Amino acid sequence: MLTLALAGIQLFPDGTLFIHIALILVMIWALNRTFFKPINEVIAKRSRQKAGRGGEADDILRDVEEKNKQYDKKLLEARTKSYEMIEQEREAAVAARQAAIDKAKAEASAYLAQEHTDLEKERAEAKVKVALDAHKMAEQITGTILKG
Repeated sequence: MLTLALAGIQLFPDGTLFIHIALILVMIWALNRTFFKPINEVIAKRSRQKAGRGGEADDILRDVEEKNKQYDKKLLEARTKSYEMIEQEREAAVAARQAAIDKAKAEASAYLAQEHTDLEKERAEAKVKVALDAHKMAEQITGTILKG
């Protein structure tokens, strides 16, 4: 059996090889003319159409990107403006609070000064009254001692 299998195998090509190559080339030529050429034309036509639509889509995408950039820019400007307004309002509130504090301090200082003046006046009056009372008591004591 092994000898039969070996007898059918040829290591060197014979003339049928050229016939096989010729048949393959004829088949390739026939397939290209009848099958691959129309398919390649359809593919090329679709590519051209797709490129046209793709160009339109690219234009739309570029327009969208530009509008997104403008939107982001305006959003950033609006945020910046709002932060500036918030900062101005905060500064105004701080200034108003400081003015109220300064006014309260001035009123308290004026009140304390007035109270201090009133206390000094009352103290002076009390000194005078104590001196008069002391003088009256001294006279009474002297009068009681001398009478007695």
